[in-house]
Amino acid sequence: MEDDFDTGDMFKDPEGFYPEEKPPTFSEHQMLCGKTVRVRLVGSHPLYGNLLWNAGRTSSHYIEERTDELIRDKDVLEIGAAAGVPSIVSAIQGARTVVMTDYYDPDLVSNMQYNADLASEMIPKRPDSQERLHVEGYKWGNSVEPLLAYLPPANNGEPSGFDVLIMADVIYNYPEHANLVKTMQLTLKKTPEAVALVIFTPYEPWLLPQTEKFFPRAEEGGFSVTKIFQKLMDHVLFEDDPGDETLRKTVFGYELRWKPEELESITA
Repeated sequence: MEDDFDTGDMFKDPEGFYPEEKPPTFSEHQMLCGKTVRVRLVGSHPLYGNLLWNAGRTSSHYIEERTDELIRDKDVLEIGAAAGVPSIVSAIQGARTVVMTDYYDPDLVSNMQYNADLASEMIPKRPDSQERLHVEGYKWGNSVEPLLAYLPPANNGEPSGFDVLIMADVIYNYPEHANLVKTMQLTLKKTPEAVALVIFTPYEPWLLPQTEKFFPRAEEGGFSVTKIFQKLMDHVLFEDDPGDETLRKTVFGYELRWKPEELESITA
């Protein structure tokens, strides 16, 4: 004889047991040329895909101001892209190839793809009809072959790699500095012109000494470091956060290029 045992709602989670997921929101970035880039933000993602950060906006303006020297017909990789505004702006400004990357979380990657698709009509077609803007999930320090696969074939004797790396608000993650430097070493083209743009705001000012340890580590990894700007924004991003307000408003910008001796080693 089988027992007829009805558990009812014994194993059902009570209403409100799990916090409700915040719905995605949208934000806009105003380009200097007057165009508006609209992006969707992940509702409450722990990897911060839910915000349009000051460093991302500032990076986008910086590359727009220097399109001719930095972007047009160049190959660009964004590391830690989140919503991907700098990548989208680079594609709009005529970069030959742009690869927008962030951690290979499905929500983050699908949101980056959504934003790339949303901006597609603003991106000029390449003469060879190939796509300019690509999206890829990537964990810092892992194999870069999937990223390099998006690059056009190199000419004979030309080093492979990206002309520009965009790294906006990533070096605050100081436990990952070694993997960031490794990714730079494997992806930045070994030419004097190739450059990594490292742009950040110390949202937690007490951690700034840890954040700044990235630069000597990068120098040990073969890069020269040059500070290019320090810009005070009108408002802090997080009003209620503690710490020095001026620092929390400030965006710092650096250029990292290969040291001459690193370039000599590949021509010797």
